[in-house]
Amino acid sequence: MIVSFGLDTLAATLAEIRVERPFLVASERWSALAGGLPHVAWWTEVPSGRVEVPPEADGILALGGGSAIDTGKLASARSGLPLLSIPTTYSGAEWTTFYGIRTPDRRLQAGGTGALPAAIVYDVDLTLDLPRTDSGGTALNALAHCAEALYVRGRSAEGDEAALAGAAAIAQSLPVVLADPDAREARELLLRGAADAGRALSLAGLGLAHALAQALGGAYGLSHGAMNALCLPPALEFNRGLVPEPVARFGRAIGADAVDGTRALARLAGFERLRDFGVPQGDLGRIAAVAAGRGGNLANPRPATVEEIGALLDSIW
Repeated sequence: MIVSFGLDTLAATLAEIRVERPFLVASERWSALAGGLPHVAWWTEVPSGRVEVPPEADGILALGGGSAIDTGKLASARSGLPLLSIPTTYSGAEWTTFYGIRTPDRRLQAGGTGALPAAIVYDVDLTLDLPRTDSGGTALNALAHCAEALYVRGRSAEGDEAALAGAAAIAQSLPVVLADPDAREARELLLRGAADAGRALSLAGLGLAHALAQALGGAYGLSHGAMNALCLPPALEFNRGLVPEPVARFGRAIGADAVDGTRALARLAGFERLRDFGVPQGDLGRIAAVAAGRGGNLANPRPATVEEIGALLDSIW
C-alpha cells in the first residue's frame, strides 16, 4: 500500500499507481473540494449499492468517510480497477478489501470483498470539521483495530508493531481532540495513529469486539464507531482471561488498564450504554447468536459462545 500525507501528494500518488482517469466517489458534501480533483466522472450517491464505473475510467478515487470508501471499494471490486482513498475520518476502511453498503437509514444492504486498494492520501485539514461524536466513534473503532490485532489468530510481529504505535497515538491525542476539535497538532497525531491502526487491521484482521459491533450496527442501523466504543471493553475483559499478555501490552500502550482505559475513552466521547441507542434488552440473545457466527468472533483466540456473548452484551446494556 502506498501511503502519503497531504493533498499536494495526490497527483504524484495517482501517477505512482498509474491512474490517469479516475472515477470519483464523493458525496455532495465535498463538492467544493471534489470538483477540483481529477476525474472522468463523479458519483455522488453515498452510500450506494448501484454504483457504475464508466468504461473510460482507469482507477477509482474515493473521498470521504467509511461509506464513501466502501462505495469506492464496491466500484473497485466490480471493475477490477485500483482504488486510491482520501479518508476524512479515522475508520480504517481505506486499508481493507472488504466492504459493507448500508441504506440511508444505516441498515446493512450488501457486502463483499475483492476491492483493490492501492494507495491512501491522508490530509489532516479534511478532519478538522469532523463532529465530536464522529471523531470519537471512528477513533475508538481504530483503537479496537489496534487491540484486536495483538491477539487475533492472524496476528504477526509486523501487525503488533503497527497496533502498539497506533494505540499509543490514539490514546494520547483523542482526549485533546474531544476537548478541542480545532487542535490541529492533536488531529495530526490522531490521524497518523488511525493510519497505523488501519495497517494493523490489514495485517491481522478483526476480533470479538468487531463481531459484536457489526451485529448491533447491522440490526439497528447504529454507528459502527459507537458500537465498537461500547463493545471493546467487555471484549478485552473476555480476552484477558484467554491471552493476558497481549491485552496487558495494549494497556501499556494506552497508558492505562486495558478495560478501564478504553471504557474511560468511550465515556469521554459520550458513549455509555446500549440502552442509550434504543437497543431492546430482549433482543440481546438474538444479537448474540448473530455475533457468534461472525468472522471476528471466529478469529478470536477462542470464539465466544452465544451465551458468553449474551452476557457481554448484557454487561453494557
